[in-house]
Amino acid sequence: MALDAMHVGAEQQKRGAGAHANEDRYDGGVDTAISGCANEVPRECRASPYDFNGGTCLAIAGKDFCVIAADTRLSSGYSILTRNGSIAHQLTSKCVMASGGCRTDVVSLQKLLDIRLREYIDNHGKEMSTPSVAQLLSTNLYYRRFFPFYAFNVVGGVDKEGKGAVYTYDAIGSFERVKYASQGAGQKLIIPILDNVVGNKNRADAPHEYTRDEAVELVKDVFITAGERDIFTGDRVEIFTIDSDSVQKQVFNLKAD
Repeated sequence: MALDAMHVGAEQQKRGAGAHANEDRYDGGVDTAISGCANEVPRECRASPYDFNGGTCLAIAGKDFCVIAADTRLSSGYSILTRNGSIAHQLTSKCVMASGGCRTDVVSLQKLLDIRLREYIDNHGKEMSTPSVAQLLSTNLYYRRFFPFYAFNVVGGVDKEGKGAVYTYDAIGSFERVKYASQGAGQKLIIPILDNVVGNKNRADAPHEYTRDEAVELVKDVFITAGERDIFTGDRVEIFTIDSDSVQKQVFNLKAD
């Protein structure tokens, strides 16, 4: 009987020691044996209200016309969301805007401008001129500067004198009137080409004055070049030719891979 009591007491001591060891092992709620690292740094989870959905656009101003174009591929990361997502939007009978960036912000900005332009027509009985549209867009972008529209815009059209006008923007409304511009995913690929062939930079020959048809063909060639090198540019291009009388639209197919 004495031996049995001693044996039971020894077993209870072993169990108690094991329980204390487990408590030490799981102290602080971290299983160092399972995690493999006693000093593991906690990970921080982040969320962003923005997503870059691609979209490439450009515009070229001519003597009495403007050509503005944008592709229709919308992406998120390495996934193509749609091959038919238009990022170009006609604002007036002489003005078109194209935007790259976050799709939701682009659509919201387009709807906001439509409302402002409708109010202007109701109040004044006429359409807003292209330079005034350019200023309107700048004002609305700057108003949202603390939580900006993630949209990078180009506005193209003709002014009151019938001359081609192109305006380029940053995200918070800074803008300038230029002869040509590009925004969006393929901007870095397109601007060097336009600098050379339209801006005539770093060239010794005389500048070439592009006709309407030549400008359209140049736009097609530039988008083919960008589409071969940028995965966010492709599928098809919407090309708008604007003059004092009309806005004409054509679609040019790019590679679909």
